[in-house]
This record gives sequence, structure tokens and C-alpha cells, in this order.
Amino acid sequence: MDGRITGHGYCSGGVRAEPMDDDWLRRAKEAGAVGPRDDRYGASGDDRGPHGAWGGDPGGLARDAERDRVRVIDVIAEGVRGAGPGELPHRLCVVAVELLPVTGASVSLSANGMPVQLSASNEQAAHVGEIQATLGDGPCRHAARLGAPVLAADLTEGRDPDRWPVFAQQATAAGVRAVYSIPLGNDSVCVGTLDLYRDTPGELSARELRTAQLVAGVVTVALMALPHAEDSGSEGEEPWLGGLATDHDQVYQAIGMIMAQLGVGEDEALARLRAHAFAHNRTAQEVAHAVVSHRKRFDRD
Repeated sequence: MDGRITGHGYCSGGVRAEPMDDDWLRRAKEAGAVGPRDDRYGASGDDRGPHGAWGGDPGGLARDAERDRVRVIDVIAEGVRGAGPGELPHRLCVVAVELLPVTGASVSLSANGMPVQLSASNEQAAHVGEIQATLGDGPCRHAARLGAPVLAADLTEGRDPDRWPVFAQQATAAGVRAVYSIPLGNDSVCVGTLDLYRDTPGELSARELRTAQLVAGVVTVALMALPHAEDSGSEGEEPWLGGLATDHDQVYQAIGMIMAQLGVGEDEALARLRAHAFAHNRTAQEVAHAVVSHRKRFDRD
């Protein structure tokens, strides 16, 4: 392998492998205190009931929530123990699957309307993440725009397939029946999403949603703590985002080439790239690579 962080979460070669220190995990524990936010199209993110914000026993529910938080942080700490920077996003995706009733997880960063997949727990999660990037639609994109959780509990029937008909068809064809997208960032900035996938329809409980948001908070802190280019060690060593940055730059290089070939603007060029990928059952990243390597040219109609 070439040392890049791939959509499947593996890395080798030039990416620094030294384990992360414990400071980021301390900050992640503090991030766990951040409360849920509501998605007006999805499920509420709190425990409001007929007796007030915490139901009939606010003290007991608060204690239960704190115990859950401690348990989740302990599981995360064990799951990432000894992980180097390049491994960390993948490890956190795997931990999310361990903690929640889901079959896969992926992390995508948002950049100018184009989600760029950073890591995934397995091949299926990576594939469905790429479907969302190629279509430019789905719960991931909606959560990134809203800055709030988007919970598609049933992609087979009801309102969710009506919201994203093409994505729902392709996701269910890949074996995914429910998607839960949790934003990464804070109240003012969304930097990406943690996307959770399940092979059966179903809602997340309020407790499970809190767990998912806690994992998303830890992912956010971990991403901010990872070394960037200026922190790299020896000369010529690839920073942790080297592979991701290469993929991202290649997409936008391809968009620039399509703009020149067709004489269109950036939005139209991106739409053409996505349409070609969809029509030929390929990912946007694969088409971008073909354009940049001069194996594909877009001609005016």
C-alpha cells in the first residue's frame, strides 16, 4: 500500500504511526457534555416527556446519562489504545459499531459541497459513503447543511425514500436499510459527519442517539488533535491527511478541467461529473481520477 489513508480506514508507509497522547482524550471527555440538537425532519435529540425536560425523575435520568457517558468513554479509550494518527478515524468507526445497534460507520469531511470520506469501519460503509458523495444527496449532506442529526430510520418505505429516492434505492441495494448522520463540529461550524448504517429499519432510542453524539464529539476532538502538515516529522514524511488531501485535490482538479472542456461554471462541472459517475455506476472519485489522468474527456453536447 502507498501510505495514504483510504476510504476503508487503513494506512501504512509514510503516515506517522506513533500513538496519540492522552490529552485529546481528556478533551474528548469534556466534549461529551455537549447536548444533542434537534433535527426538525428527523427524531428529537432529547428526553423531553410529560413531566418536563428529563421526565419524572430528572436526577435519576441525569445519573444514568453520566454513567452512560463514562462507559462510552471507557470503551472508546480501550478501542483506540495504541493507535497512531492514521489509524484513529478507522478505530473510532469500529468503536461506534461496537457501541451502537449499527452494522457500519464512516466519517466524512465537508468541503465546498463535496463530502470527502476519511474512513469507514468496513467495505459496505465505505461504499454507501461514496454513494452519498457521488450523488451529492442523502442524510450525510442534509446533516452537514443543517448542523443537526438526520435520522433516516427506514429507507425502504415512508418519508425517507421520498426525501432521497435515488440514494435510498442505491443504499438498500447495498444492504443498508437505515442511516443516521451526526454532524461533527460545534454549534457554529460543521466540519463533516459521522454516518451510521444499519441493515434493518429502526429508530435510535434517545439513549442511543446520545451515545452516537458522544462518539461524534470524540471524533471531532480527535480530528482536531491529529498532526497536520506543519507537524510532520522527517522531511518527505506524509502528514495524516496526505491521502485525503490528494483525493480532495484530484476531484477539484477534475472539476477545473471539466470547466475548461465545457466552458461551464464550477457547479455545472461538478453536476456533470456526478451525473457521469451515476450513469456509469462509478464513484465521483473514480471519474475524477480518469479525468485528471486524461482517460476521460467531457465534450460539449
